[in-house]
Formats: sequence, structure tokens, C-alpha cells
Amino acid sequence: MEQDLNKIEYSERALCHAWLSVGPCFADSNFTLCVFIGPQLNAQLEGWLSQVQSTKRPARAIIAPHAGYTYCGSCAAHAYKQVDPSITRRIFILGPSHHVPLSRCALSSVDIYRTPLYDLRIDQKIYGELWKTGMFERMTLQTDEDEHSIEMHLPYTAKAMESHKDEFTIIPVLVGALSESKEQEFGKLFSKYLADPSNLFVVSSDFCHWGQRFRYSYYDESQGEIYRSIEHLDKMGMSIIEQLDPVSFSNYLKKYHNTICGRHPIGVLLNAITELQKNGMNMSFSFLNYAQSSQCRNWQDSSVSYAAGALTVH
Repeated sequence: MEQDLNKIEYSERALCHAWLSVGPCFADSNFTLCVFIGPQLNAQLEGWLSQVQSTKRPARAIIAPHAGYTYCGSCAAHAYKQVDPSITRRIFILGPSHHVPLSRCALSSVDIYRTPLYDLRIDQKIYGELWKTGMFERMTLQTDEDEHSIEMHLPYTAKAMESHKDEFTIIPVLVGALSESKEQEFGKLFSKYLADPSNLFVVSSDFCHWGQRFRYSYYDESQGEIYRSIEHLDKMGMSIIEQLDPVSFSNYLKKYHNTICGRHPIGVLLNAITELQKNGMNMSFSFLNYAQSSQCRNWQDSSVSYAAGALTVH
């Protein structure tokens, strides 16, 4: 039986995030925990944003990382600096599912996400439209609390929009391990929302997860040190994303198996763009920053890569 979106109830429908800023997704013994709460978090975000330029504003979509801010906060700033709060009224946050198997996409079951900056309200009208398609599942409260791919974007979203904080809503979407055909279907569905200049899409993704703990150790010796090989591999993928070609991106992933955790949200975005291009909309995507959590030089090392970029409509 189909569930009615408006009849799903929890005793507490506001999800409160504790805001532990953790290191990249390494084993627990390697987590670096830094608590940024309230004014401290605000000052940290302001510091990173103040150091970058708004060269691609207004962005219609951004790709930004979701690791601990200690590692990727400065990189993510390059994407969030392109957000124009004066025109943005709805923010779709597409994050990959790290903890639960999911063959399609899922919606949250709460009304509000609480952050140390201020509360972010989920757009129940858009949720209703998405739910009626029959293409979505429902996140459990536990999944919602555990998943960092959406959570890590909430403070940056709040900060980027603070000058218009009472004038926008968010649409968090957990993206599963979609087939290419499902990426096309969801891309087509989201394309009508991407076409609206008052909407912003935040696509959550880290790039290469390299090392034994990630079971990925691709190395092209011609690039020199391992970290240079990782950068070359990532930038091949980033170049394909900039070409806005979902088929080429899929082929790249099949060939190199790069451990880009947000590959499915990126695939959905690329397919949404393709749909709009069919209707004559002219867009371009540019990556603005690239970073690695550490520089791998031997087989015992590990790292996670981060990239930030923005889609603009011409």
C-alpha cells in the first residue's frame, strides 16, 4: 500500500545534528574529531568563504565534498561561494547512500534539520510532488541520522543562505546505487526543477578513495608519485563531468573503477542537464578547486580526494 507523505509521523519531526566534524571515511582509529559548534562553526565557514572568489555566480548546481571540514572545508568553500542567496528559494541536496542498500532514491521523514547556525526547513510541497511519482522510498530516522553525505552540507547551506534564511527550503534526497537507466529516469524527473532559476542543486561527492582500506590502488607509474597518479585519474573524471556527458562519465567509471562515492548523484545531475540541453538550454560546468586529504607515496598510505565546482546557465 502506498504511504501518504502527510500521514507519516514521528514523536519528534526535527532531526538535530550534533555537528562533529570528522576526518575522511577511514577506520575509527584514524578519525580526527573536531567539534565546531555555534559561533566557532560560523567563524570557520566565514574564514573559508572569505578566501575564495565568486567567479561562477549564480550557480544553478554545485558539486562539493562531504568529508570532515578539517579536510575539505576550504575546498567546499569554492563551490558555496558561487551560490546567490538573493535568487535561491529551494535547495535540492543529492547525497549518496553510504550505510544502507538502496536501488533508487529516498526522502527524509522529518520536517526540519537542525544545525548550530539555524534550522533548515524541508519543502513538503516538493516532497509531495516527488512522492507521488512512486519513484522514491522513505529514509528511516536512523538512516537519516547516520548518513553524512547530506548532513555535512547543511552548515554550508545555512551559511551561504544566511542573508535570506527565512526565504528558502531544502529538499534532501538520498541517492542509491542507481543503474544507468535509473540515473536517466531520475535525471529526467529532476530536470524540470533544475530548469528553474530559483532552484539550486547541491551534489554531494568526494572523489578518489585510495589505499588498502578502500580496496582501491590504481596506479599509473607514468604520472610519478602515487598522489600524482590519483590526481591525474580524478582530473580525467572531472574533465568528463565538465563536458556534461553522462555516457562518457559512465564509461570512465567502468574503465577505471574510480571510487567516486557520489558517482550516482553526479550521474543524475548529468542526465538532468542532458535533458535540458535537448530543449536548447545552454549550460557549462567548471571545477574550481581540487584537494587531497594527504599525499600518498607508498602502498601503506591512503587518501580521499575532494573537488568543488559549479554549473552555470547562459
